Amino acid sequence: MKIRILLADDHQIFREGLRSLIERQADLEVVGDAETGRVAVKKALQLKPDVVIMDIAMPDMNGIEATHQIRAQLPDTKVIALSMHSDKRFVSGMLHAGALGYLLKANAFDEVVQATRTVMNNKHYVSGDVADTIVSDYVSQMSQTAPSPRTLLSPREREVLQLLAEGYGTKDIAERLLVSTNTVDTHRAHIMTKLNIRTIADLVKYAVREGLTSLE
Repeated sequence: MKIRILLADDHQIFREGLRSLIERQADLEVVGDAETGRVAVKKALQLKPDVVIMDIAMPDMNGIEATHQIRAQLPDTKVIALSMHSDKRFVSGMLHAGALGYLLKANAFDEVVQATRTVMNNKHYVSGDVADTIVSDYVSQMSQTAPSPRTLLSPREREVLQLLAEGYGTKDIAERLLVSTNTVDTHRAHIMTKLNIRTIADLVKYAVREGLTSLE
């Protein structure tokens, strides 16, 4: 059974180019097209396509709002965003609206077939520059909202935490780090205070969760 696709873009030449490319594939077919977001929603409800390839910047109703409406009423229909921009406002807007894919128009003709097959497997597909934007934004958010051991603890405290999590006792840690046992005890106390953790068991869980060590 072929994957049924609705094309939504306000440039007819671009739609025709995508249609020509897609219909060369034996497993894909274009069942309709739309020049505005509002028309895209109407045709999606009529045609119930498997995939909507959705331009973001369209007149009457933009692609973000159209994606919201389509995903709310047709949860099985996948949406792939098309945009000239990799700006995080557009990327996050479309992903939050429910799009599984995000293609830059500059790469669309090279990637649209693979993107379509990927989202049909309920996986995300984004152009390379878009992936960089997502990762950068994620790292920025994490650094602002969730302090990591790298920012909370000193380098020596991170060493002590890892060794504690790996089961080493105070004496063993002191020998490995060439410090006194009192120094190790002090580091452990500081670590537990900074992390607001009261038991060694919880320290182990924390170290594993943060990727400082594993239980293997």
